[in-house]
Amino acid sequence: MARPAAAGSASEAAGVKSARRAIDLVEAFAAHPSWLSLSDLHAKTGFPRSSLHGLLRTLLDAGWLEADSSNTRYRLGARALICGTAYLDRDPAIRFATEALEELREQTGFTTHYARLVGSQVVYLETRESQRSTYLTSKIGRTLPAHATALGKALLAELTREEVAALLPKPLPALTENTLVSLEQLDEACATARERGYAAEVEEGTPGIRCVAAVVPYRIPGTDAISCSMPIDQTTDAKARKTGELLTKVTAELAQRLRREGIR
Repeated sequence: MARPAAAGSASEAAGVKSARRAIDLVEAFAAHPSWLSLSDLHAKTGFPRSSLHGLLRTLLDAGWLEADSSNTRYRLGARALICGTAYLDRDPAIRFATEALEELREQTGFTTHYARLVGSQVVYLETRESQRSTYLTSKIGRTLPAHATALGKALLAELTREEVAALLPKPLPALTENTLVSLEQLDEACATARERGYAAEVEEGTPGIRCVAAVVPYRIPGTDAISCSMPIDQTTDAKARKTGELLTKVTAELAQRLRREGIR
């Protein structure tokens, strides 16, 4: 009687392994801006080519991937968009956050973002672009390393130093020459954010852009934050401080509204 159980366990383990690999493949495509070939995927994942063939066929048939005209290169398909949109549609906080972003954009004239901490990354869930914007803004669904953004610093400041160290990759990647890449520097930035109520960064994530961000404190520890992105050549230190102080007010009001609605 033990043998069938062992065989069943082996089959279940193989199924779990295949599911994990399928998820890893989808995430590899999500992190890459263009088409990927079988060789590209083998180099990125280390998965056997025989396994990749089967996984690609399954994901293609399910609509999670699409192939080019030669059927040799692949990218994310429409099913990924459908599931991503469903996540946003079912999050009750987004509607209220969108109203807060629009209010903040009207008051400051700057591009505003709403993001969530997921692992060591911040994921942009909503954005409202400045009408006078002449620079690239973050798209919904985009991810950035938490340590390199004001949004991420505001959220990391909710955690202990030990929790931050365990969460972030080693070494910390640099997006620009100004990105903080040591835990000591990041710890100081988080301490400053806790003290004044908002986080700030200057050209750490994107050259020519400075940002301020504050946590929306409707959860403990906070998972969501709002930021304002400001062109360096249009912003003084005093303006950045004023915007950061306004952010703390807007995020506190949003948190109160979310709690009144029973959203946690």
